[in-house]
Amino acid sequence: MTYLIRTAALSFLCLISFLPANAQPSNTSFDKLADAALSTMRATATGRKVGGVAIVAYFEGTGIQAWSSKMIVVGRMKDEPTDTNKGSNLLAIVYAKAAEMADTLKNSGSKVRPPMTGEFGWEGGLIMPVKGGYLIAAFSGGPSAEDVAISRSGLDQMVAAWNASPAEPAQPAR
Repeated sequence: MTYLIRTAALSFLCLISFLPANAQPSNTSFDKLADAALSTMRATATGRKVGGVAIVAYFEGTGIQAWSSKMIVVGRMKDEPTDTNKGSNLLAIVYAKAAEMADTLKNSGSKVRPPMTGEFGWEGGLIMPVKGGYLIAAFSGGPSAEDVAISRSGLDQMVAAWNASPAEPAQPAR
């Protein structure tokens, strides 16, 4: 039994020795971009005195099969119901904007097709193709023009950082 454990451990160590020393999971790189973009979106929203929810996301390729995303709440996640208003779940709205963009590959509210069930067709989310896939930034909580401006601040931050990042590390020779 000890022999099998030692053999398995040695096989694993040989396997990882073929990985580049600077290799890291792709989600680590996205997490750094996302944190910086969300920080910028928070500052922009705070400066404009707008509360709500911000999301950033990345997906590979030209059609979404999976994505990595992060979100933050800037002051409030929802508007409570009143006697005359049923309230708003800003987290649900911002994800609806992101979902619309993932499907259409256009900014939310672009009206390239009627909104589907689960979508609102509201402006406030932006999408940009980048090498390898798409970046998304969306905000919900203010008027559409404010949501777009806040999303623009985060998307511009991510795109600039994405384009400035070095190429993927070369695979080791075999």
